Amino acid sequence: MGAQKYNYYDDDDGYTDADATSLIDQSGSAPLEYYDELGNTRRPFGWNASTDIGLLLMRLFLGGVFLVHGAQKLFGAFGGPGPDGFAQALADMGFQQNAMLALITGGTELGAGALLVLGLFTPLAAAGVVGVMANAIYLKLGAGFFAATGGFEFEATLGALGLGLMFTGPGRAALDHGRVWFRRPLVFALISLVIALAAAAAVVLLFHRP
Repeated sequence: MGAQKYNYYDDDDGYTDADATSLIDQSGSAPLEYYDELGNTRRPFGWNASTDIGLLLMRLFLGGVFLVHGAQKLFGAFGGPGPDGFAQALADMGFQQNAMLALITGGTELGAGALLVLGLFTPLAAAGVVGVMANAIYLKLGAGFFAATGGFEFEATLGALGLGLMFTGPGRAALDHGRVWFRRPLVFALISLVIALAAAAAVVLLFHRP
């Protein structure tokens, strides 16, 4: 059966279909063009189950952490401060309109966590994570990096995970699978990053008065 040539290097596509991630035709051999270009029979990179599992684990961990923290802030669950306690904490950190900001922050964390677990609207969910963590890092800059001295080590780790998922996408084990932002991850990641940084800057400039 004749060999088929696939255009599997599409810069616009984040992921490709199973038949487009391999240059092996149905006869079990590689097309001649593949040998001519690469000079060997090494299978080209393709999205695989291991990558999907790894991204799923990252989503479940990061989403779970933000679900819990959002529930603490909004409902006082898991020993959290609740909206009033968190609003007071924001006031102590120099934030104005702290009651409204407490609800926005808690809602962002809860919503972003739920969306990450589901793998739905992943770029936007990751933007919520990155934006909240950017503000937390800003507040802790004076304490240095390490968590043992009150630094932003933990917040930076969570923010980096969110940033990574923003650019990789959620993997195929997600409700986003097949949607336009799943197939064009770089474009939507850059848009989401701008949204996250703009939101974080707006919170500091409009609401923070040390």
